[in-house]
Amino acid sequence: MPIQIPDNLPAFATLEEENIFVIPDDRAVHQDIRALKIAILNLMPNKIVTETQLLRLLSNTPLHVDIDLVQTGHIPKNTPQEHMLKFYKSFDEIRDNRYDGLIITGAPVEQMEYADVDYWDELCEVFEWSKHSVFSTIHICWGAQAALYYHYGVPKYMLPRKLSGVFLHKTLDHHHPLMRGFGDTFFCPHSRHTEVRREDIMKVNELEILAESQEAGVHIVSDLSQRQVFLTGHCEYDRDTLAQEYDRDMKKGLNPKKYFPYGDVNSVPRFNWCCSANMLYANWLNHCVYQKTPYDLRELEPLE
Repeated sequence: MPIQIPDNLPAFATLEEENIFVIPDDRAVHQDIRALKIAILNLMPNKIVTETQLLRLLSNTPLHVDIDLVQTGHIPKNTPQEHMLKFYKSFDEIRDNRYDGLIITGAPVEQMEYADVDYWDELCEVFEWSKHSVFSTIHICWGAQAALYYHYGVPKYMLPRKLSGVFLHKTLDHHHPLMRGFGDTFFCPHSRHTEVRREDIMKVNELEILAESQEAGVHIVSDLSQRQVFLTGHCEYDRDTLAQEYDRDMKKGLNPKKYFPYGDVNSVPRFNWCCSANMLYANWLNHCVYQKTPYDLRELEPLE
């Protein structure tokens, strides 16, 4: 089944070239099915790259997914304003809607105090709104740290140096719906200056850690209802996403670890997290959303 997006969204052409089944809005209105309604609150600087990465993962299931792209009041510097006006909605425009799923991305603000982020108050509104208007929410990187802090008071900590690279992770619960099909270990990229710690998460009875890395720390966390999911890594990243950060980070004295084969910066990075990334999002859409969300979203029960 297809993912439903505007046919003039830049991601449409990219995904079609990859033989991913996408369907334009004008064709979708003639199909008599109940699509999953998914909103993406995109906080990343380059919106077009991030939306394409996430849409690629959301398209890899038999489920029909209808997407709303959402922005905060913060004006991005790295995405044309015409793109934002054409394809994105404000939170005010969607606050009366209900969604089967929501994805809140990371943002390059993790070195700031939460309250100093210029859209923090608006993001807190989204966090609160998601408890009664969204069935299941995925939070990514800084978005995960911010949500863990907002919902459960879990603090973040500055790292001595930026964590950047692709790291090996251990699956802790093979029977959890999010982790079905995962092996004992899998890879995932990380790119952040801060962390949340296992000991703080373990104090919260409503949370469980599903995957972690000896080097990168906690990665996948879920509440017991699977309606709040937190990913500290970036499994949505493309093969070359960290490579594009490499030169900038090197000038700052930040050398990404375990990314280029044999440490050779001229070699092609291994794309060794692709399968687990697709599996994670497929599991979320199928087991945590589609199998549990009410057919009529007006019957959505709020999180306690």
